[in-house]
Amino acid sequence: MTGAGAAPTAARHIDLHLHSTASDGTTPPEAVVTAARAAGVMAIALTDHDTVEGIAGARLAAEGAGIELVPGVELSAYEGDDEVHLLGLHLEQVQVMGDSLGVFRFARRERAEEIVRKLNALGVRITFDDVLTVAKDAAIGRPHVARALVENGWAMDLRDAFDRYLGAGRPAYLDKRRIGIPEAIELVHRCGGIAVLAHPGPDGSMARISALAGMGLDGVEVIHPSHSAEDRARLLALCHHFGLVPSGGSDSHGATDGSRVVGSMKVPGEWLDLQRARAESVRHRRAALE
Repeated sequence: MTGAGAAPTAARHIDLHLHSTASDGTTPPEAVVTAARAAGVMAIALTDHDTVEGIAGARLAAEGAGIELVPGVELSAYEGDDEVHLLGLHLEQVQVMGDSLGVFRFARRERAEEIVRKLNALGVRITFDDVLTVAKDAAIGRPHVARALVENGWAMDLRDAFDRYLGAGRPAYLDKRRIGIPEAIELVHRCGGIAVLAHPGPDGSMARISALAGMGLDGVEVIHPSHSAEDRARLLALCHHFGLVPSGGSDSHGATDGSRVVGSMKVPGEWLDLQRARAESVRHRRAALE
């Protein structure tokens, strides 16, 4: 209880969807933590695309900043030709996840090399070294190729790069190695984490969530910059209906203004407690089967 004249207790806000330079963000993992502290966020999850390389640095920074770090990842999974993003949160075996994703990291590199060859065949004179210079140690993706195109004068901006060369159906597009949704959920569970459907928006219908819950889904991202108030209300109700845990975050890639800034979404800290309990349940179930 707050005493007379004392400042009120700060709201317990969290941000469980953040990206860094370990994948396609523009801010190093340590700086993501710094931004979270400045925003008054009590806990964050680093959820880089298909890599956990940034977690060690973020963990050290979080300890110094007095912020809880939730080890995470954002996996690109597929159901047919439909891409679905799954957040793996509360990962207990980060190294196991890293080893498993190493295969996909190598496939990302091979894909980027082939995209550069496609661009060269179109007369676009960039090299794979140009892409590596942009990506540094990050898991290589099309955004890095797009930045290389911009920096070398072959596109006006990232949107132009995707519209002209890299988007689906464009001349330098190349699909990536795919992991199915059940396989992705199983991988997260094997690493002691929970699998959360990322930013489903209006596609998060009862039928869709029911099907994914049947595959072992643990939660749904309710709060996200792309979600309307109606989306949030519907998705939270579906979490309650199917016994799933809610989650949320800014999906920040390093923005300094707008809705995708670290801590901008004001996700309730109470949801973190629900997720911890779910993660423990996942671990107990797996232990019973081993």
